[in-house]
Amino acid sequence: MLLPVAISVLVGAFAQRITGMGFALIASPALVILLGPFDGVIIVNVCAVLSSLLILPRVWKQVEWRRFAWLVVPALVGTLFGTLAATAIPGPWLQLGIGALVIVALTVTLLVTRTEHVVHGAPPAILTGAASGFMNSAAGVGGPALSVYAVASRWSQTGFAATAQAYFIVIGSAALASKLATTGWTLPELEPGAWPWVIAALLVGLVLGELLHSRISHRAARIAVIAIAYLGGAAALVDGALELLG
Repeated sequence: MLLPVAISVLVGAFAQRITGMGFALIASPALVILLGPFDGVIIVNVCAVLSSLLILPRVWKQVEWRRFAWLVVPALVGTLFGTLAATAIPGPWLQLGIGALVIVALTVTLLVTRTEHVVHGAPPAILTGAASGFMNSAAGVGGPALSVYAVASRWSQTGFAATAQAYFIVIGSAALASKLATTGWTLPELEPGAWPWVIAALLVGLVLGELLHSRISHRAARIAVIAIAYLGGAAALVDGALELLG
């Protein structure tokens, strides 16, 4: 079991360095299957925050701190409402709704980008942060909302990938703290000696991404971001549907 866990972490870290997001969307399905829903998500949260912490110093100069502030403050507020929604709305229905919303919003945004219209200013960023925080807390899919905003605002891939690291550190830490608080701050029990291998896989994925990211065009990276966002919406839809049918 250790090998597939390590491979999942490695691929997720690689995607995070190349595109600026995607660790949870790529690694989470496999880790949840291998370790169970709670332990799997905890591993994802820990590795995602560590991944962004390790990437951030490399991209610090490209972080757009003003835009970060407009995103992260409403995201923390949205996290509170997402937690409330998760307790009030049955999980499968919530995931179905969020998955459909992500796919529709991203599709509409891609169609809009064919015109000259571009969103500007603080209001779209505030709305995005609130939606991302809500979706991250309610269904674990906070990244796709950020992708919709990046496409609609024509955010440069360099600025987006750098700013996303600081953003994911904050909302990821908030989600991790809330989950660990319910377990008495106890990390999942993996196989003996497994944690060093998990961290090593994380580092290998980041190093590979560091070596290759300059050879991958911004257009290809942006296409990957959009694909990952669609993957997140589809994953929420499928997971919700399977729970309803099961």
